[in-house]
Amino acid sequence: MVRRVVITGVGITSPCGQDAESTWKCVSSGQSGIARITNFDSTEFACHIAGEVKGFNPEQWMEKKRVREMDRFIHFALAAAQMAIESSGFAPDEELRDRTGTFVGVGLCGLGTLENTAKVLAEKGPRKITPYFIPATIANLAPGQISMRWNLRGPSYSTSSACSSSGHSIGEAFKWIQRGDLDAAVAGGAEATVTPLGVGGFTAMRALSTRNDEPTKASRPYDKGRDGFVMGEGAAMLILEERAAAIKRGANILAELVGYGTSADAYHLTQPAPEGEGAQRAMRLALKDGGIEASRVDYINAHGTSTPTGDINELKAIRAVFGDRAIGGGLWVSSTKSMTGHLLGASGALEAAISVLAIRDGIVPPTINLDDPDDEAKGFELVPHEARQRKVDVALSNSFGFGGTNVSLAIARHT
Repeated sequence: MVRRVVITGVGITSPCGQDAESTWKCVSSGQSGIARITNFDSTEFACHIAGEVKGFNPEQWMEKKRVREMDRFIHFALAAAQMAIESSGFAPDEELRDRTGTFVGVGLCGLGTLENTAKVLAEKGPRKITPYFIPATIANLAPGQISMRWNLRGPSYSTSSACSSSGHSIGEAFKWIQRGDLDAAVAGGAEATVTPLGVGGFTAMRALSTRNDEPTKASRPYDKGRDGFVMGEGAAMLILEERAAAIKRGANILAELVGYGTSADAYHLTQPAPEGEGAQRAMRLALKDGGIEASRVDYINAHGTSTPTGDINELKAIRAVFGDRAIGGGLWVSSTKSMTGHLLGASGALEAAISVLAIRDGIVPPTINLDDPDDEAKGFELVPHEARQRKVDVALSNSFGFGGTNVSLAIARHT
């Protein structure tokens, strides 16, 4: 018998807020977290805007002496994990610690520490490289630090699949619990790439918006005026538990994770497959995995990055999977990246968490800045400008990444 998996805790640190509820309040009220970059001097860069986590103090979440052991993405991961654990009331005994996993998706790992250490090497030589350099930068030290902090002794690893990274991490944790190999997991993603190399690299690819004079209006999925995505940073974590155990301990169940679909385009380095063919398969697989009829899906938190090609292909994929329902108003679609920016490897976890809160509160967050919809968007309900109330039975959270990697998570109202 396949075991059911529920979500009992959410932790977020994002450009829209330093915890889950402030982030949700910001997103559900249509407020943007995008502003001019403060992490470094961006004067010489074509892009001067990003979604930074404002006022974040890692010493709030760890001892001051330990801060230097970790890159910023690990700081974010630990903060989000603590918030998720505390909100869940998850307190495993010794036996459960052996059956609790830690899965964190990371796209580019410790980019800031890599840059700073390269500068130290060039200016001061190899003897000045900190012994914390490697453990501060490698991706698996995000789940590693979480597992050590809370003595969680199940499998601990990172998935790295570009912007699908944390979608994969949540899906993998789901499967570990569903098949009976684990009873619980901390699963999510973290990213901190608002750095000179991060911004410079994506700018060189002409992937970033350069609407520098209007930061809050720069991320505009599906709008004809979109000119690229806006980078964000932060982390989001979910507490996943086997349903019967969660009920037994009296947990507050927020939603149920019911389906996981993943695919590869096998097409192009950065461009999605025509008609979003790989995205179609990921969504269909998520529905099949959860035994869900397409008619039950009320909301899709789209990948929707605000890029000319990606947005259109995702809409084509949704239309192919959902048919007339996609353009008849029955299915609502929005991109919360219009407010948070694109958290790269952490985006799937953030958007899965937002989907959980949308189900909890019966509120579908908006796509802001959608002033002049693309022709391909005709007939879609993209929830422009303002959130709307709706009871959501099933939500899909989509994540797609460079290299043609696709993930769709199906999240349902718990009954």
